[in-house]
Amino acid sequence: MKGHYLNATAGTCEEMIKRAVFARELGVPIIMHDYLTGGFTANTSLAHYCRDNGLLLHIHRAMHAVLYRQKNHGMHFRVLAKALRMSGGDHIHAGTVVGKLEGEHWVSMPGVLPVASGGIHVWHMPALTERFGDDSVLQFGGGTLGHPWGNAPGAVANRVALEACVQARNEGRDLAREGNDILREASKWSPELADACEVWKEITFDFDPVDKLDKETK
Repeated sequence: MKGHYLNATAGTCEEMIKRAVFARELGVPIIMHDYLTGGFTANTSLAHYCRDNGLLLHIHRAMHAVLYRQKNHGMHFRVLAKALRMSGGDHIHAGTVVGKLEGEHWVSMPGVLPVASGGIHVWHMPALTERFGDDSVLQFGGGTLGHPWGNAPGAVANRVALEACVQARNEGRDLAREGNDILREASKWSPELADACEVWKEITFDFDPVDKLDKETK
């Protein structure tokens, strides 16, 4: 199934709500908002409209890097995520493998699903499954479209990898140590996954950690 998050972010709250109304009239089930560029007041207004009208609200975090990736100033993304949870939203773009934004019962506040996105492919599935758990959204863009057979086989490969990792985890296997073996085993009966593993086997994203809070407290 194909989906599209209509971006309701606008220069004014009035225009933003107009876009949300238009999306609802089109029958769109979910819209998107850049909550940092739009601001918390605008985001809360949009969240209330979505809640009252049966729309899901996906939260993007454009501009987050200038706030939390600096060593000497700004706000950590954990704080920004907590503020978003109070403002309103159904799931938030959380980067790639960062499971810190999910799994905490916080008084009566509704939960916010973390959305993993950005350079992920089938070889990342064991880590994604282990760190994000079941209550998450995994957005494979290039990791789907880059499959040599096309989009549908790319989606099949991702789904097979996910189900293999979930089953292995439920059976008590260690995804951190056995993740690659689990994918290779599943590839024996899924040619889509086998080709995806071949395509992405040499692709890595190497960079220094940006979560300075973790480094300082360990």
